[in-house]
Amino acid sequence: MDPLPLTAAPAAPAERADAARNRERILCAAARLFTERGAEHVSMDDVAEEAGVGKGTLYRRFGDKSGLALALLDEDDRRLQEAMIRGEAPLGPGGGGVSARERLHAFGEAYLELLGRHSGLLAVAAEGGGLKGSPPWQLYRTHLVVLLSDATPDGDAELGAELLLDALNPGSYRFRRAQGFEPARLARGWRMLVDGWIAASTGEVPAPARRAVTPAE
Repeated sequence: MDPLPLTAAPAAPAERADAARNRERILCAAARLFTERGAEHVSMDDVAEEAGVGKGTLYRRFGDKSGLALALLDEDDRRLQEAMIRGEAPLGPGGGGVSARERLHAFGEAYLELLGRHSGLLAVAAEGGGLKGSPPWQLYRTHLVVLLSDATPDGDAELGAELLLDALNPGSYRFRRAQGFEPARLARGWRMLVDGWIAASTGEVPAPARRAVTPAE
């Protein structure tokens, strides 16, 4: 399979030295507070006080807490994007020969790993629609649309991408983990969702799935 026609988010314009220092202080303060208290329990006022900057500076730079969370996620998002666009198969195109289904499986598994590390930040970023409106999320949506169009040429790739991404909602992830669903089980569920959509769109008969056995059983 040829590399996907996707591009990573553009680099931010050059900053003045004092602005760059303030940004670094704010991000370090936010990361420290979010780790200590949980992102949902930290206000923008808390971050401004911890960073030693005015609230106006904080709001002008990041807009709101959702924007601040997205900035903290930037490095991991860029790493995932790079792996998707130019990395090794099955997450990236590699040397070719990997199916769209395999790449869909790999994307969901990689995003679940990101959720495992940063579910609190992603939940904050999702508040007010900030996550779905962000460039990384739109890139992920485009990625799924392209892969689903390849796997199911006659299917509704845009709807499929939306529904699959809904399964990676950070709030749902945190709820499932609190229920006791282990990461491996969630990854298996993602693969089943992908396979089910492809089967329904192409008319293929999916392989029977063995029910996961819980430790209590």
